[in-house]
Amino acid sequence: MPTISAKGLSMPESPIRKLVPYSEKAKKAGTKVFHLNIGQPDIKTPEVALNAVRNFDFEILEYSHSAGFESYRNKLAAYYRTHGLPVETADILITTGGSEALLFAMGVTMDAGDEIIIPEPFYANYNGFSTASGVKVVPIISGIETGFALPPIADFEKRITSKTKAILICNPGNPTGYLYSKEELLQLAEIVKKYDLFLIADEVYREFIYDDQPHLSVLNIAGIEQNAIMIDSVSKRYSMCGARIGCIVSKNKEVMQTAMKYAQARLSPPTFAQIASEAALDTPQSYFDDVVAEYKERRDTLVEELSKIAGVQVAKPRGAFYCIAKLPVADADHFAQWLLESYSYNGATVMVAPAAGFYSTPNVGKDEVRIAYVLKKADLIQAVEILKNALEAYPGK
Repeated sequence: MPTISAKGLSMPESPIRKLVPYSEKAKKAGTKVFHLNIGQPDIKTPEVALNAVRNFDFEILEYSHSAGFESYRNKLAAYYRTHGLPVETADILITTGGSEALLFAMGVTMDAGDEIIIPEPFYANYNGFSTASGVKVVPIISGIETGFALPPIADFEKRITSKTKAILICNPGNPTGYLYSKEELLQLAEIVKKYDLFLIADEVYREFIYDDQPHLSVLNIAGIEQNAIMIDSVSKRYSMCGARIGCIVSKNKEVMQTAMKYAQARLSPPTFAQIASEAALDTPQSYFDDVVAEYKERRDTLVEELSKIAGVQVAKPRGAFYCIAKLPVADADHFAQWLLESYSYNGATVMVAPAAGFYSTPNVGKDEVRIAYVLKKADLIQAVEILKNALEAYPGK
């Protein structure tokens, strides 16, 4: 019988999606499931984006340019410049989601067996992208005690070897919601310059910043123009997760020329989704003001309610729409499955993402979960009430 590749067998499961069968079974049994497990916003997609697709007149659904529509890239570059990022059209390549942009970034900067340093916990699919690319993740643990701040730069230096090619951060972070300070980013800039590394920044949550904190892009840091690669996406900015449109952005011409070869190999990003994404750039600022205000209220509600539960520790996020909560359980994987298989409170239960899958280091984060505050405030309050009662009833503490 033919065998599966070692790479395929080592591809990790998604901690976000692996419990879906249990959720589906619970729903079929009549249990209401509050989804705190996935970053699917309930915010409406801007009408201007939807109308662009509804009203598009065509006779042939053609390939687009491998780099994406020039009109979209021109408009996107202008958007970045209005937000203080020094981006030109030639610095942008449109991808099929931020996921493809990250795969391109790894493919461009690393060979099989090379290493990438990532502060953890990190977006779980970084593990999958690195496995698919034959790249080794070298993790550096950040802790809930510091709110998941950047680990000491000395810890990065200890892990740099001849195989190290890049450092990857998510800012603000998924799954922690941590927002890196200017001082932390300047420290990273110094180390990538010192060791001639790439600094890849996943900035897809840039618009979701709270408490009047500034966001500093890697593209705004002087002196690392040839080191910096930014990853972006429309998924969360415009609540367009299903569009699957992202981009890779860099001032490094060799990076972009090489990424273009990957883009040509997959032909082109999807046409309709680019039409929607280009139109979405006309979304008024009031849309974002309302969305950020809504998420901030949800964040405050969630953190306040979780803090009332005995034995629960939560780091207050300053961006994105996730938080990590430490629970009084030995195995959050088992607890999350038990919630769906064996527990309901007033006919409802909750679905969370076990946080161990957001770490690369074995046996870390086993008592943590990621919670996405993408539900309305009343639903969040009810979901945390269920969680509180579930922790009291759970037999596997």
